[in-house]
Amino acid sequence: MMRDLLVVETAGVLAGPAVGMFFAELGARVIKIENKCAGGDVTRRWKLPEEDPDSPVSAYFCSVNWGKDHRQLDLKEASDRATFDALLETADILITNHLAADAEKLGLQRERLRTLNPRLIHGHIKGFADRPDRPAFDVVLQAESGYISMTGTDPEHLAKLPIALIDVLAAHQLKEGILLALLQRASSGSGAYVEVSLEEAALTGLINQASNFLMTGTVARPMGTLHPNIAPYGEVFTCADGSRVILAVGSDIQFHALCRVLGRTELPDDERFRTNADRVRHRKELADRLATAVADRERDDLLAELLAAQVPSGAVDPIDRSLASTVAQQMILEETIEGRITRRIRGNAFRIEPY
Repeated sequence: MMRDLLVVETAGVLAGPAVGMFFAELGARVIKIENKCAGGDVTRRWKLPEEDPDSPVSAYFCSVNWGKDHRQLDLKEASDRATFDALLETADILITNHLAADAEKLGLQRERLRTLNPRLIHGHIKGFADRPDRPAFDVVLQAESGYISMTGTDPEHLAKLPIALIDVLAAHQLKEGILLALLQRASSGSGAYVEVSLEEAALTGLINQASNFLMTGTVARPMGTLHPNIAPYGEVFTCADGSRVILAVGSDIQFHALCRVLGRTELPDDERFRTNADRVRHRKELADRLATAVADRERDDLLAELLAAQVPSGAVDPIDRSLASTVAQQMILEETIEGRITRRIRGNAFRIEPY
């Protein structure tokens, strides 16, 4: 089914292109329309200092632009508009992220598109739910939807998430909406308009932190890697070899097993640590006692014992080590774009197998 789809993408930056790449990975034909007056998608020029300044693409651009037919058009020009319209007449999906004020200038009004192709599924990403003409970038959404206020180590040392998570959340929302619209079209024969705002996508991602506030009035604070509801969960400890481990203990059974591995069997009997609620209240005292035990152990040996005891834990690794894993290597997609060999991690992590 996907191999029969034609997807046209005018969206730039991350969220919209990630949706286009989702369909490209599944075999759809994806044509990416870039503004030739602006030199193409702006992320072509979002380069690290280590990148070739003369390269036509950046690593950032390549991360969500695999498997696409790249075309440079100016939708304000009559000839380019005609080329674009001809594509839309046979397209299945259109992905856009223009400001509301630009719709008419670019020929992307919903009514016009419906006239061109009544079967078209138009997926659109906007920034703010009720302010469609306000430009939106991920770090602003992270700030205004509460993420930055919760991220970092304390109120004076805030941090943003090191990826454009709000764009990623919005892309997943739009993919789901488009897939549902495709399913509906299979029976109705009619296209649809599917809209997602970065603002609403960000709010959906607040999940348990939102409920913590809505049900108890508790305002989340920056806690680094820690978890507001569970301990020891997110605590990072340094081993004898200088490497670090992180714990994700979510039950009393797991806590007892952890203490046995570390030789601290007295801790579960301490009234400060008997239940998860106790451990959350006395998180610092517990972490201090666990830290001395971990400091005597080599990381690989300790992780092997924790795994055998079914204690959720892991190594704190930099991205180069993470991407060297067998699983990560199998997820790398390579492609030559405009003469440049490019690599990225595929966006689809699911598999569908027949019974």
